[in-house]
Amino acid sequence: MLTYERIYAIVRQIPRGKVATYGQVAELAGLVGRPRLVGYALYRVDMTVPDVPWQRVINAKGEVSESPRRNGSDYVQRAMLEDEGVVFDHRGRVDLSQYRWRPPDSIIERALAAFMENLD
Repeated sequence: MLTYERIYAIVRQIPRGKVATYGQVAELAGLVGRPRLVGYALYRVDMTVPDVPWQRVINAKGEVSESPRRNGSDYVQRAMLEDEGVVFDHRGRVDLSQYRWRPPDSIIERALAAFMENLD
């Protein structure tokens, strides 16, 4: 589960009103080419606990990735993002040029360093 914790450390840095893609989170967590792993990790997050803002991670098209296994939470995710000020167009997409999170390297370095400290 250490891999999932690295993913969560990155996702915790995404600010309110911004989104990141699964691939972007994977890359920032040092898991290049593993966006599905990010999806699996976020699927396991308890949606009632605000510790990991899972709703801020969407697919590369700027859409909420729908899944029949999420029991309707696709709509919850969109509603949560809209509550944060993220706007969806008529196709259900977010304008990634406007809402994509672009963290400075220092934020990612601090998040991963804190993760490593917690391992000790």
